[in-house]
Amino acid sequence: MKENFILDSYNLAILRELQRDARQTVQQIAERVGLSSTPCWKRIKDMEAAGVITGYSALVDRTRVGLNLLVVAEINLSQHSEDVVQAFERAVQATPPIVRCLSTTGQSDYILTVLVPGIAEYERFLHNQLFKLPGVTHVRSSIVLKEVKADVRLPVVAAHAATPARGAPVRRRGAAA
Repeated sequence: MKENFILDSYNLAILRELQRDARQTVQQIAERVGLSSTPCWKRIKDMEAAGVITGYSALVDRTRVGLNLLVVAEINLSQHSEDVVQAFERAVQATPPIVRCLSTTGQSDYILTVLVPGIAEYERFLHNQLFKLPGVTHVRSSIVLKEVKADVRLPVVAAHAATPARGAPVRRRGAAA
């Protein structure tokens, strides 16, 4: 099991820098957060090992690669047995146009984000794939007219209030101070 980290202000600053531009060198990140390269590199490696940093990827403009239609689909399942839920979630994982799936409370069991080239492709996707996912009984689709905000960066600054003082060492919970 991955251990929880207590993140200090340096780690939070490193996370903000990596989210802003993960292609920076360790030296560039270190300069921006006020550390030398070696401690900065060690903190990054520690956060990777602890699962705080789970990977790196490129941000791609969906419209430049032909994914012009963004749809939010609310899904209801026929039943909530473990078998149906697991089968549905496995099928969602294996369906590339579904880029996000949230299990929710309220009127819908799941909320999906779907990316396709256009409305004709969504109609085909709806009939050929979405309606056929295990347990699906009802789908409510909303076509997104405009993305007002689509930031993938986490607001790690908000976590700062509950962290040790600036420059305090990174400690694992339960570790000696």
